[in-house]
Amino acid sequence: IINEIADATDGTEQQKRSIKAEALAGRAWTYFLLINYYGKPYNEATSADDAGFPIITAADVTETRFTRASVKAVYDFIVEDLKAAIPDLPVQLTHRLRMSKAAAEGLLGKVYMFMGRFNDALPLLNASITDMASGKLPAGLYDYTAAFTAPDGAFLPIGLFGPGYPSAYDNQESLYAKQFINSWTFSNNEIVITPQTAGLYKPSDLRLRFFAPNAFFGSNYPNGMLRRIGPTATQIGVLVPDLYLLRAECRARLDDLSGGKADVETLRENRMPVADAAVPAGIESDKKALVKFILEERIREFAVQGYRWFDMRRLSVDPDYSATVGYTHTLYSPDGGISETFTLTPERLVLRFTQKLMDQNPGMDNNQ
Repeated sequence: IINEIADATDGTEQQKRSIKAEALAGRAWTYFLLINYYGKPYNEATSADDAGFPIITAADVTETRFTRASVKAVYDFIVEDLKAAIPDLPVQLTHRLRMSKAAAEGLLGKVYMFMGRFNDALPLLNASITDMASGKLPAGLYDYTAAFTAPDGAFLPIGLFGPGYPSAYDNQESLYAKQFINSWTFSNNEIVITPQTAGLYKPSDLRLRFFAPNAFFGSNYPNGMLRRIGPTATQIGVLVPDLYLLRAECRARLDDLSGGKADVETLRENRMPVADAAVPAGIESDKKALVKFILEERIREFAVQGYRWFDMRRLSVDPDYSATVGYTHTLYSPDGGISETFTLTPERLVLRFTQKLMDQNPGMDNNQ
């Protein structure tokens, strides 16, 4: 589409530019995932030498020889795609499966966050949150109290398999709907959050309704561990709560502590009673403590949804906040005792290409 839309015989030039912009932004979203699977975390000092992912700009299915571009080259490629796309994208959100200006602005702000370019990220996150309000489709945070209790609540009905959840098209917290389905989540999922993670939630936090204290038709887990039971559709596109938390972190890192506090409290006020949503006393004036609290809010918001992988990677090379992340995995015995603890090494912060892919592309270097 990027290469051939200009030659289309129908449509106006404005329509062609808009469609090309969607394709550019969609490619950027895809590459952002790929570089966070197969390339090392972005580190300004080493990114030009770190192996990333092949940059593919020609639609040629017969090509089998690819060279891995550097991490820096891939990030620069993502940034240029988004900068080229944003001016021609639709200002109004008219369909969640299609890229809008607000979604691309938010994505570019997130990319800059992962690059440690917080001054560049903040204006884009501001623009995204402002622009999403002008769409033809509603976009914003769900009030979980209303979602669970109002007659037309978004998470109703609550049935045998837990709370309901809006479809990708109807989900007002999604600016760019991308998801994968976990149809086994409620009955077969045995991935539990640790006692430490469970302890991050207040009892009044309505996000706990997406967890269960026991296995499917089984006894309760020891040590207060909880199992994720929903939603069955995991959102991985451009999400409103992610944007608020990214902006909260960005503001706090740039010494706007009141702005960071306001953003994280905006999210929390939609997840629990307002009386319980305030940032704990003493944190609002302590930059490092506030950023740590915001990072913990990301855990509360996205636990067992896959977001932790991305946060662990970017924070692993953060000179100020790498210590806020635990890089261990604990295996528990049935009675709650610790059977074994695994430490995640830096090499495991990248995935290896599969053997099939390596066989199909001889000469391409793999990760360790």
